[in-house]
Amino acid sequence: MIYNELTPDEEHVILHKGTEPPFSGKYYQYNADGTYTCKRCGAPLYRSTDKFDAGCGWPSFDAEIPGAIKRTVDADGMRTEITCVHCGAHLGHVFEGEGFTPKNVRYCVNSISMNFVPTDETQATNSPKAAVPSQKPATEKAYFAGGCFWGTEYMLKKTEGVISVRVGYMGGHTVNPTYQQVCEGGTGHAETAEVVFDPTKTNYEKLARLFFEIHDPTQRNRQGPDVGEQYRSAIFYLDDTQKQIAAKLIDILKSKGYDVVTELSKAGTFWQAEDYHQDYYDHNGKQPYCHFYQKRF
Repeated sequence: MIYNELTPDEEHVILHKGTEPPFSGKYYQYNADGTYTCKRCGAPLYRSTDKFDAGCGWPSFDAEIPGAIKRTVDADGMRTEITCVHCGAHLGHVFEGEGFTPKNVRYCVNSISMNFVPTDETQATNSPKAAVPSQKPATEKAYFAGGCFWGTEYMLKKTEGVISVRVGYMGGHTVNPTYQQVCEGGTGHAETAEVVFDPTKTNYEKLARLFFEIHDPTQRNRQGPDVGEQYRSAIFYLDDTQKQIAAKLIDILKSKGYDVVTELSKAGTFWQAEDYHQDYYDHNGKQPYCHFYQKRF
């Protein structure tokens, strides 16, 4: 990937994880309509419709463009860093539970880490008459837990329209849990797959249907030989639309005689698992031992 050239001040923040002084950034009280993009690689990060004034001295957003941001807990365990998922550029930190907006999340971003594309320029870029290439379609996310996340990842990422799959932990109460902690029990987390997909090539319902057909949703707190609450069947929905789709599919399966025990919960923080868990079967050349396709719809 070719990155944009950065000034020394930009490198200090974007590459070396510095912080610009509060109330000094170009976009702190900037209210134009458009899209905020990564200064290093140009990837879309935030929409102006999700920007709000938190009075903190830095631009604040209560939602990201789906699939744009990676979260990593700081070494001291106190804060969660946010970086561009495409190039790793440092953006700032994310905070939850402050109550600024109904979404209850605040992405606190350095202005110097971003560029801004006005709405009229975005529309011109997407116009068939424009002489520049059109932008990639927006992505969406889904979170599924169905036993060992190695198998769930393996089955989902082969699906048309899926851009990427990461494995991690969701649904618990321990901050930044390790695999060992989750396996020992008590954290409340489920081994979860984060799916980023292209909504022009697939949709949430297709992926949710597939999820119910690559694991056994009637097994409680287990999947095949794997036993424990971390192996429970669960869907963590991001909005009411996802919730309604998942509930509809569960009702369909129950009407067919399946005693579905799949948990349906609002998505919380997704804690990415250790690197050696990512693309596990691709690295070791084996096949899932408790995930296989079985038509249920």
